[in-house]
Amino acid sequence: MSSPDPLVSGSQRRQVRERALGLLYEAEAKTIDMAELLADLELPLDPYAHTLVTGAAEHQSDIDARLEELSENWPVARMPALDRAILRLASFELAHSTDISVAVIINEAVELAHEYSTPASAGFINGLLSQVATSVRPAPDE
Repeated sequence: MSSPDPLVSGSQRRQVRERALGLLYEAEAKTIDMAELLADLELPLDPYAHTLVTGAAEHQSDIDARLEELSENWPVARMPALDRAILRLASFELAHSTDISVAVIINEAVELAHEYSTPASAGFINGLLSQVATSVRPAPDE
């Protein structure tokens, strides 16, 4: 998987994640395939943003199944669309970007929720992603 460049600043990585979030949300809102959406982009997409959106889209059914299992009687379909996009993006990153710390991924997701979603979303996303992290990155044996 293409990882973010370690020389890229945190604010640039934040912009990459914001762009990926926007594309995930747009594809769902328009009910179109991610490949179709990406084909219509006028400007090239950052390689890591491309990895995030294509990976989250490709693994969406597995991600959604995990989210449903962990969210305790809160179906993914009932979650706000923007929260779903944040959760899918961060869940994919937690499972497939093991060179990025869990804390950084969850913090970025919570910050995106603070900025773009409802006031209650940040806490919900933090709690659910903490469970996702535990399930996809189990602690090493001590």
